[in-house]
Amino acid sequence: MTLQTILNRLQKLHPKEIDLSLDRVRNLCKKLGNPQKDLKYISVVGTNGKYSTIQAIRAILKQANIKCNIYTSPHIQRINERFVFNDEEISDSDLSDLLTKVEEVNNGEEITYFEILTAAYFFHASKYKENINIIESGLFHRFDATNIIDNNLLSIVTAIGLDHLDWLPKNEQTIEKIIFEKTSALLNSKIVVAKQSSEDIQNLIKHSISSNKSKKITFNDNFSYSINENGFIYYEDEFGGVKLPKPNLMGQFQIDNSATAVAAVRNLDLDVTDENIKSGITKIKSIARLQEIKSGKLKDLCKNNQLFVDGSHNPLGAKVLNDYLQTLNCKKHIILGMMANKDHQEYISYFKNISSLTTIDIPNQPNSIKGEDLKNKLNNLPNLNYKESVEDALKSISADNEDIILITGSLYLAGEVLNLN
Repeated sequence: MTLQTILNRLQKLHPKEIDLSLDRVRNLCKKLGNPQKDLKYISVVGTNGKYSTIQAIRAILKQANIKCNIYTSPHIQRINERFVFNDEEISDSDLSDLLTKVEEVNNGEEITYFEILTAAYFFHASKYKENINIIESGLFHRFDATNIIDNNLLSIVTAIGLDHLDWLPKNEQTIEKIIFEKTSALLNSKIVVAKQSSEDIQNLIKHSISSNKSKKITFNDNFSYSINENGFIYYEDEFGGVKLPKPNLMGQFQIDNSATAVAAVRNLDLDVTDENIKSGITKIKSIARLQEIKSGKLKDLCKNNQLFVDGSHNPLGAKVLNDYLQTLNCKKHIILGMMANKDHQEYISYFKNISSLTTIDIPNQPNSIKGEDLKNKLNNLPNLNYKESVEDALKSISADNEDIILITGSLYLAGEVLNLN
């Protein structure tokens, strides 16, 4: 039986894609022998920067020969990306066997797709009890399926902003509510709070976790960094200062994420040296986060231009992406595809001095907004076009040598782009 056949079947076990509750996943994990018990965890919550922070921690720990299991969502190109054990993505055959076993134990009970995948992760992770499990919280955290563990080594709160508002009641679609959902149920261990987009948000997070007995490690209060004019980063916390190279990722926000990862690692009781940290942050593997496409079918359509893909899809992501683009002295062309439930106008409002904007359809995504409808919503913008496909959009852009072309607006679009390429 193919992996896709199994996945299609699992998606039919619940009438809703998301149904925020912990009862179903707890019930299934109980049937599986509560595999989530007695494992070592780092929990990662937030709106943006979770994936990059996780990959930075992974790279550092790998340099220290510390094995990791990693659970993230959504995937970009293959569902196997969500399941990393012993620092390796699970194979198709092993994932098929795992999901079949968990499906049999579930015995047809109603459960969402994400919940049964989460239970499957815990079940397989229990085979590697000495490994550190880095767990990314999904939509929110309080009622997210990952929130059934009893203790962890540390929690990380990455940058928080407005996103997934359609899952909140109309009168609660606020940053305060999002912060409450993401941080109020954090475990009592240690909490690292990353750099936030404003002091107000940082203070709201501090207030939300004020009654939590964890040690708090907050950006600026307990750790910080500065960029030296010679290009290196000077990182500092209670354990002292360390001179670091820049991470092998583009954008100021990736330095923020890397600094958060360093703060987390230095606050764990692990045998990680400064040399492990220095080496690790130059070997971070991150896809669809301001990723340059240097070769392939799509790159061949724009040989004289740099081609980037980025999965940002909310206002906070748009802001940090634009901040990076503004540091570049060239023309920028954006190809945009988005899911229907996003705030399309606010997202694109953060981009300044764009030479052209081309909206497209996202293939294989029934919940996306049609590119023509997206164009109509943004019709007050200059140099606005619609093309059905990424290929047509790339062919249509009149770009000078060394102009930048950026494909953005959705992680799902980023995955389709990388597959097409």
